[in-house]
Amino acid sequence: MLTLFATPKPFRGHIGVIQRNAIKSWTMLRPSPEIVLLCDEEGTEETAREFGLKFVPDVARNEFGTPMVDSCFKAAEEAAENEFLGYVNADIILLSDFMRAMEQIRQYRQRFLMCGQRWNLDLEKPLAFDSDWEESLRSRIAEQGSIYVRTGIDYYVFPRGLFGKIPPFAVGRRGDDNWFLYQARMKKATVIDVTQVVTAVHQTHDYSHHPEGKEGIFQGTEYQRNIALVGDHRHSFTLDDRTEILTSKGLKPAWDARRLWRFIRTAPALYPKSPLPVRVAFGALNGGINMCRQLGLRARVIRSADL
Repeated sequence: MLTLFATPKPFRGHIGVIQRNAIKSWTMLRPSPEIVLLCDEEGTEETAREFGLKFVPDVARNEFGTPMVDSCFKAAEEAAENEFLGYVNADIILLSDFMRAMEQIRQYRQRFLMCGQRWNLDLEKPLAFDSDWEESLRSRIAEQGSIYVRTGIDYYVFPRGLFGKIPPFAVGRRGDDNWFLYQARMKKATVIDVTQVVTAVHQTHDYSHHPEGKEGIFQGTEYQRNIALVGDHRHSFTLDDRTEILTSKGLKPAWDARRLWRFIRTAPALYPKSPLPVRVAFGALNGGINMCRQLGLRARVIRSADL
């Protein structure tokens, strides 16, 4: 039914611990997904062999040695034996509600992108995957966890071939998840936010895997390239651009204030062939919004200078 795939970092130190926690949690899912580990980083082949997973070592890299998203997705689709695929960051623990959400959506939708927010949690040691591990982890999340912002997506499930040609994003350098949301909308897929029913746990970590640390991840050359590939703000989608929400009572339309705002801001990109009067109206509306924002920024700068 589902093939999960990921591109782990080298299995060293704390990163190695949390990646093993994540991958072990995926093997506990029921029904069991096929799991594919991509890229020949240190320890990946050994981990795949230990857990009985597929290992695909050959993916393209850029001049910095970073795996490329388009190559990873192509390799995953070629290796996958299932109709649906799920990309998951290798530090994300998944619980049993993940597969329940997937199965529920699949009953009603075939062309969709399933995604949601994550919970951040500090985990320093290997988890003991005993009979009550999930209940214990949920209790810890309730006490110590914090939900992450709606702009960053760490997992998504989609049908094979949904995205078509993917730009040459660098893995883990931001921007590509926002492009995937935009592309799903352009492909007329239902974008389903499952945050209310899926608890995805991101194990917090440092950025020592990058030579320039956190600054290299969020400001470096690869980051700048990724952002340029996304395009302007109209093509950088977030969970506010979802079309449906999965709740405990089922799917419901996502028409709320956030979605309405994003509809105004993204209509020119989503509907480029709409009638000319409509395009002119949305262009004028967004032009006015942009002008007001610029005036607000200038006013804040002036006030700061006066202080």
